[in-house]
Amino acid sequence: MYSHVGESLGISALVEGGDLYLRVGDTQVEIAAIWLRDSCPCPESRAVNGQKLFNIVDLPADTRVERARVVGRSLEVEFAPDGHRGVFDVEALIAADAPPRLADTRNEDAKRLWRFAEEASPTVWNDWSEYLVDPAAALRAVIDDGFALLRGVPTDSGQVVVVAETFGFVRKTNYGIIFDVRVEENPVNLAFTGLAISPHTDNPYRDPVPTLQLLHCIHNAATGGESGLVDGFAAAKMLREKNARAFDILTSTAVTFRFDSADAHLSATVPMIGLDQAGRIREIRFNNRSMVAPRLKSGTAREFYSAYRSFAELLYHPEAQLNFQLDAGDCLIFDNTRLLHARSAFAATGGRHLQGTYADLDGLLSTLHAFEEN
Repeated sequence: MYSHVGESLGISALVEGGDLYLRVGDTQVEIAAIWLRDSCPCPESRAVNGQKLFNIVDLPADTRVERARVVGRSLEVEFAPDGHRGVFDVEALIAADAPPRLADTRNEDAKRLWRFAEEASPTVWNDWSEYLVDPAAALRAVIDDGFALLRGVPTDSGQVVVVAETFGFVRKTNYGIIFDVRVEENPVNLAFTGLAISPHTDNPYRDPVPTLQLLHCIHNAATGGESGLVDGFAAAKMLREKNARAFDILTSTAVTFRFDSADAHLSATVPMIGLDQAGRIREIRFNNRSMVAPRLKSGTAREFYSAYRSFAELLYHPEAQLNFQLDAGDCLIFDNTRLLHARSAFAATGGRHLQGTYADLDGLLSTLHAFEEN
């Protein structure tokens, strides 16, 4: 049995069993008393910066709504047993009840997926000078499409860090703050050769993995060396639609990625396709060069390798790869947890020199939010 405790401007509040039922027009939401108390915005509960001034153990375990009163577009609530009082914005309470489908911008539902390269073409190049004034379009492209391209970036050594710092913070790794992508005499990684590199994600052997990668072209007079991108989320989605069993295997079977050098021994054991709690695709880790062959029982191994092959065939499909040339002054920013990147072979003569660095999506999202709010 509901007890009516207030109504104003078409808003009514009801209490039953110590919890609150709020109705605005045809919309009614049920609000647990403990959630409401935990969300209280009053000065006793929040500092001026919005951070909480209490811990969960400071709240009575049997917190309940004693009474509530609608005043205009606000809701005044008294809690028991401690008698705490708080005032809440009705619209904010209604909005908080909406399903948080896109609250996590990392999952597949928050992306504009492209299964084939033609869906991401023509590639949009952002002028560096214009980007510095307003980077929002390029940063939004990284979130939506997985990548952005800048043109006219100064070709000074270390400039890739300057690009990263326009939106976030550099992630230092065993490769240093900056790594040079060019032919080396004794390479610790195939990236530092002129060989073709198949689509892959970088650093899958790290936990957490760097979520953004930047590649800035300093010089390119080589024949070949075209860059390529593949939308791993789109490929994983297609795998789920065409071969649900393979998708389930790759999202539930943890594999180990490993990197060893004279000064670094790194490993992470995770599924190739990472999901969030709602089962949505959130991360791809795919790198045949650093994946340790999983030791599985015969039947399980056959199933795993069949699933692995099916996913690889989607990722390696020629029409799935968006190809372009990075020339001097061009800089690529891409989501390393979504897109796989590749490179065609190139001749060492003429020279090709890219500089790279890693960064993370949280910094980019923060900067993007600030620009889109203004």
